[in-house]
Amino acid sequence: QVQVVESGGGSVQAGGSLRLSCAPSRYTYSSYCMGWFRQAPGKEREGVAAIGTGSGSTYYADSVKGRFTISRDGAKNTLYLQMDSLKPEDTAMYYCAANRAVGYSGSGCYSLFREYNYWGQGTQVTVSS
Repeated sequence: QVQVVESGGGSVQAGGSLRLSCAPSRYTYSSYCMGWFRQAPGKEREGVAAIGTGSGSTYYADSVKGRFTISRDGAKNTLYLQMDSLKPEDTAMYYCAANRAVGYSGSGCYSLFREYNYWGQGTQVTVSS
């Protein structure tokens, strides 16, 4: 079992930045895919970014590429999502999730998001125009 807890959401004006953090309850660096996902009201949950096991390769949804950065601090066992140049359409509940998967790249981890086993409670991000 892995519990994940997100933090760092909030309200910001368009063009601003936020950094989300995710703290898994156990060490996940080498054997868990980790990812960020979001769900806006009335819409399906979608993948935002994922980071692979081991090498830490990353993958991003087209809608956030170049604006968001997913990263991981192995020493702190913490996952981050740096969100810059935020747009109103980025408004959503953001979730951190983990899935045991050894040897997966970032794109592989991203493709698995519907199979992720461990989800946080979410943190709200609101971007005003």
